[in-house]
Amino acid sequence: MPYTQEEKDRELARIRDQFARCPVKPFVEDIQVEELMLPARDGVRLRTVVYRPPGGGRFPTVVCRSCYPDADAAYRLTAREYARRGFGYIYQYCRGTGGSEGTWEPNVNERDDGKDMLDWADGLVWVGSMGYAGCSYLALTGWVVADILPPKVKTMYLTHYGVFRHTSAYQDGLFRHDILTSWAMWNAGRPISADYLESCRFRPHAEVDEKLWGGRLDWYRKWVTSPDREDAYWNTGFWGMLKDMPSKVRVPLYLGEGWYDHHLGSAIETYKALPDGVKAHTTFLTGPWDHNFNFVLEGREGRNVDADEVLRCFNWFYGILVKGELPEGRIVNYVCGGDSWHCRPDWRIPEQGGFKLYLTAGDGFGAALGLAETPQAAGTACFAYDPDNPAPTHGAESLMASSEHQGSLRQPGPGWRGDVVSFVSGALERELTVMGSISVRFQAASTAGDTAFAAKVMEVLPSGEAYHIRTGITTLGYRGHSGRRQAYEPGTAVEVAIDMWDIAWKLHKGSRIRLDVTSSDFPQYAAHSNYPGIWALQTAARRAEQTIFFGDGTQAWVSFPVIKEDGQGD
Repeated sequence: MPYTQEEKDRELARIRDQFARCPVKPFVEDIQVEELMLPARDGVRLRTVVYRPPGGGRFPTVVCRSCYPDADAAYRLTAREYARRGFGYIYQYCRGTGGSEGTWEPNVNERDDGKDMLDWADGLVWVGSMGYAGCSYLALTGWVVADILPPKVKTMYLTHYGVFRHTSAYQDGLFRHDILTSWAMWNAGRPISADYLESCRFRPHAEVDEKLWGGRLDWYRKWVTSPDREDAYWNTGFWGMLKDMPSKVRVPLYLGEGWYDHHLGSAIETYKALPDGVKAHTTFLTGPWDHNFNFVLEGREGRNVDADEVLRCFNWFYGILVKGELPEGRIVNYVCGGDSWHCRPDWRIPEQGGFKLYLTAGDGFGAALGLAETPQAAGTACFAYDPDNPAPTHGAESLMASSEHQGSLRQPGPGWRGDVVSFVSGALERELTVMGSISVRFQAASTAGDTAFAAKVMEVLPSGEAYHIRTGITTLGYRGHSGRRQAYEPGTAVEVAIDMWDIAWKLHKGSRIRLDVTSSDFPQYAAHSNYPGIWALQTAARRAEQTIFFGDGTQAWVSFPVIKEDGQGD
């Protein structure tokens, strides 16, 4: 992602501020800095930058690999602050970026190049124990070598990434435009001046590279034409190798995430796939931030956020590489709305209960239908969905180019568009702490051969202001989360199941719950054309009439997993 000078300056200030509060004070000032063109196994030379204290001895050393030369000043500042505290710090640019030779092609060379760089560092006489650090793509460069680490690597600190790439790319057949289309445009290896939103709307989307971007990007075409979880593209080759990596890890890990980071769903799957012995010494922390560690809970206080990621990373490496500590495994979750942290030894929540609200036609609030704690009489809600006029994303989990709409944001009123159906509960009589995946179920029918249904769950404060908690989306072609397309007969009522990414959220007494249902969430997700088949090959779109059924024995509800404390839960 390209950064403005203001953003670069702000990042440098953040790094300086956190190191100024580091409990380990600098004791070295005469830092040795070296740049070299390190040859990979095929002879391509990769620009490698080394910071270390002067003199002999063996120094704990942090290594990382990046494809983002715009961040060079931040890497240099970080490396210098580590070296001032007795560490070596080595960073290398991926081939074709930042002065490294070769051709830039995402992902494919990182395993061999990373292994070559680590083996070289492992052989340096001044390098003691090593740790691997990386966030986002830099974390990917760590994951791809996690099973072939040389002996000196004792731990890895990998944030804002998950190895299950399909989870980060798709939700039930719908492509995450705002992450991967924007990333492709920024990292195509050539400047692309085409309008981003026009690119997202282009049909057939598989041809957007040649028609709007000035040339083929075969790797992007594979992304947009492989919607099935079981497609060979995600399960063989590079991505197949990567998704098998967690089971092969043998060193303690620090995994960091944000509740509103686009890698969260994949990162949770990644943690769950780790061996028990590794989990026993791994920390998985999730905070109230987006991909760039920005606090994104509008209207909320964040006095206890503790977003000192730079300092947290240093302390992790200092504890393991310098003090020789073996950390105890733990899950640490920031509770949104409570401005507090919940810590437990593993993923299990033994005090878990449930809270369910049923969709109903009556007892709504304002211009809305209702949510009740018991099922009510049968009813329907209808709306028309036009793919050429999709509901815009505002409040989301999976954005990057449209970052101003990321996070828990204040929402417009109920039924704010003709294609948005809102359900609102009565005032809560007690506090509830949600921890886990919120689920939505209802019966629906469409006049289209395939279509989408999206849900947004909000907390409506006593003041009347509504704030997004979680969104989710599915399609009739991928209903039931099977991972494979299935046929749908227009006009047939079928169950719609929307399971949202995990969240920790405190619902307050006196607040109401609001559920919005529509058929689009653009550009967080591609706008469904209302035609069956691979979305990126569709050449046209059509309107569809949508019907939601609820009540009278119909499974139509929103369910919250809650912690049983202070009388909460069932």
